[in-house]
Amino acid sequence: MILKNLSVVFILINFSVLSAQKLDLGKVSIEELAEKTHPKDSSAAAAILFKKGTVNFEYSQDRGFEIVTEVKARIKIYKKEGYNWANEIVAYNDSGQFKETVFFSNAVTYNLVNGKIEKTKLKSDGEFNEKVNKYWSQKKITMPNIKEGSIIEFSYMLKSHSIGKMMDWSFQTSIPVNYSEFKTNIPDYFNYTPRQKGFVFPQIKVEKIQTTRNYNYREANQPGRDVVHSTSQEKLEFEEIQTTYLLKNLSAMKDEAFVNNIENYTSSIAHELSLIRYPNQPMKDFATDWEAVTKKIYEDDDFGAELNKNGYYEEDLKTLLTGVVNVNEKIEMIFKLVKSKVKWNDYTGYSCIDGVKKAYKEGAGNVAEINLILTSMLRSANFEANPVLVSTRSNGIALFPSRAAFNYVICGVETAKGLILLDATEKYAVPNVLPLRALNWNGRLIRKDGTSESVELMPTMYSNERMLLNFVLDNKGAAEGTLKQQLTNHKALIFRKKHFSTSKVNYLENLENTYNNIEINDYARNDEADLDKAIIESFSFKDTKDVEIINNKIYFSPLLFLAKKENPFKQEVREYPIDFGFPVNDQQTISIEIPEDYVVESMPKSINIATEDGTVTYKYLINNVDNKIYIAISSSINELIVAADFYTILKDFFRQIIEKQNEKIVLVKK
Repeated sequence: MILKNLSVVFILINFSVLSAQKLDLGKVSIEELAEKTHPKDSSAAAAILFKKGTVNFEYSQDRGFEIVTEVKARIKIYKKEGYNWANEIVAYNDSGQFKETVFFSNAVTYNLVNGKIEKTKLKSDGEFNEKVNKYWSQKKITMPNIKEGSIIEFSYMLKSHSIGKMMDWSFQTSIPVNYSEFKTNIPDYFNYTPRQKGFVFPQIKVEKIQTTRNYNYREANQPGRDVVHSTSQEKLEFEEIQTTYLLKNLSAMKDEAFVNNIENYTSSIAHELSLIRYPNQPMKDFATDWEAVTKKIYEDDDFGAELNKNGYYEEDLKTLLTGVVNVNEKIEMIFKLVKSKVKWNDYTGYSCIDGVKKAYKEGAGNVAEINLILTSMLRSANFEANPVLVSTRSNGIALFPSRAAFNYVICGVETAKGLILLDATEKYAVPNVLPLRALNWNGRLIRKDGTSESVELMPTMYSNERMLLNFVLDNKGAAEGTLKQQLTNHKALIFRKKHFSTSKVNYLENLENTYNNIEINDYARNDEADLDKAIIESFSFKDTKDVEIINNKIYFSPLLFLAKKENPFKQEVREYPIDFGFPVNDQQTISIEIPEDYVVESMPKSINIATEDGTVTYKYLINNVDNKIYIAISSSINELIVAADFYTILKDFFRQIIEKQNEKIVLVKK
C-alpha cells in the first residue's frame, strides 16, 4: 500500500540536529551561485534548495478561524531546460463564501556577476492573475533576469476561510529537492486526519504549546439600542499542536513508460478536517464515508438539480428516436447526438458552471454539463442511466472519502448485459471505450436515491493491432512490399485523436520519418470518422535502409523498419506500479520472398515465452520454405496494473522481445 494514515502511525524523532540548519530567504551564498551541477544529479536542469510551508490559524470576530499558509522557496537553475522553474503558479478559490487570497513577496533573482552577487527584484509586470473558470483563478509570477546558474527566491501567502482542508504539500517533484519542510500549527479545537502517499516518509516532530490569539471584539447591536462603535482587545487561549514534517536530499521523480500519473506516487501529505470541538458547544464530527460524500454531491444545485432538467432537449430526442427499437442502437444514437451538439471546452469538474440548458443551446460546456445532459437524455429514453464520479489520472487516485477526490463525471448505463460507460466529451469515443484521462482505477456511480457503488473503470476489452507485412528482397539490398494494419478500441481511439486533424501530406511525411525514411506510395485508409469500425490503413513501400550487404551476405531483420529499438523500461529500480492502461493483443504476420540466387544461412529461432503469471506473453514463430520466409508474431498484455516488485521481470521480458525483433536473417549466395 502506498499510503499511510499518519493518525494511526506517528513517528516521533529528535529534531535538534535538523533544526540547527537555518534556511531563510535572503541568505544566498556565492558557493550556491557558483555551483555548475547538482552534486547528486549532474543531469538535473534545476533543483529546489529548500522549500518550507507553514500553516497557521488566525481568528477574527467577523470571520472566525482562517487558515493562513506561508510558503518560502529557493530554487537553483542549472540549465536552460530548467528555466520553466522560474515561474510559480498558485491556484486559489475565487468564488463564494470560501473565496481565497494569494500574495507574493520577496521574489528575487540572484546571479553571480564578476564574482559578486547581483540581485534583480520582481516587478509588477512579472506578476499575473488569471481566471481559470467560474470557481478558480491562479496567480503567477515570472522571475526576471534568468540565466544558467541563477538562483530564485520567493514567498507567498494563501489565506483561506475554508478550514475543511489544508493545502496539500508535495515533498518530491521532477527535480532534486535538497530540503522540504511542512509545518502545521493547529488549535486543539480541530482534529485533522493527515494522509500521506508515496514511498518516502517524512520525519515527524510533534509538540503541544499553550497559545494566545488576540483579536478585536465589537459588541453586537441589540434591537432598540443605539449603534455601538467601541471595540475591546480580547484574547483566545488554547493548546496548539505543532507538527513538522521534514525530508532531505530527495532524488528527482523520473517519469517512465506505463506510469498512471507520477504524482500518485510522489511523497506528499494532505490534511482533512475530521472533528471540531469548540468550548461549550456540541462536537461536530466530519468523519465521512463514500455514501455521505456522493449523497452530498448529488444534492448540489450544480449537479442533481441540473440532471433533473430535460425540457430543453425533448423535441430533439423525440425526433431522434422515432421508429428506433433496438436498445443498443438507441444508446449509441443518443451518445452521438450529445457529442455532436455540445463540444467540450476542456474544463473538468463534476459541477456545472453555466448549466446544462446554456451548454446545449450554445454548443459548448464542461465535463459535468456534457455528461449530465447525456445521462438525463438516457433517463428520458427510459434507460437506467446514472452519473459516475471519476478522478482523472492527473488528479490522482480516489482512495479516501472526500468531495475533492473527484474532478470528473461520466455516464453509466445499466443493462441486462452489464454496465456501459460513456464519456461524450471525447468525440472519437465509443461505448465502453473511455479516453485515457478517465481510466483511473475506480469511479463512483450515484443513483437517484443518493446511494452509490464502486465502478471498475479499467477496460476489459482487448485493444487489437493486426498487421500484415509482405515484401520482396532483391540482391541489391532493397525491400519492396506492402503493409496493412488494423486498430480497434483504445488503439483506434488514440490513432484518431492523434492523426484525424493531420493532413494526409503531413501524416505521410511523419510516417516515412518514423519508419527510417522509407518511401511510401499508394496510401489508403478507411473512413476513420466511422467510429463503429476499426481503423484500417495500407500502403506500399520501398526500404533501402534496413538491409545490409557485407561480404556478399545479406543481413536484415524480418520486421525491417517496424522493429522496436529501445526497451520502454529504462530505470534500474522502480518504486511505483506499472500501468498499461488497457489490455492489448497484437498480431504480426510477415511473408518474405528472398532473391532466387540466395539461400538462408541462419535465422532467428522460434520462441514462446510468458511471464510466470501470464501478465505478458510473446510468441515468435519462423519458418523457411524454398525462397519464402514466414513469420507469425503475437503478443498480449493481460494485466493492466502490475506491482513495482515485478518491474525487473518485466524489464527483462521486454529486453528479450526487443532483442528478438532485431535478430538478423542471414542470406548467402548459392
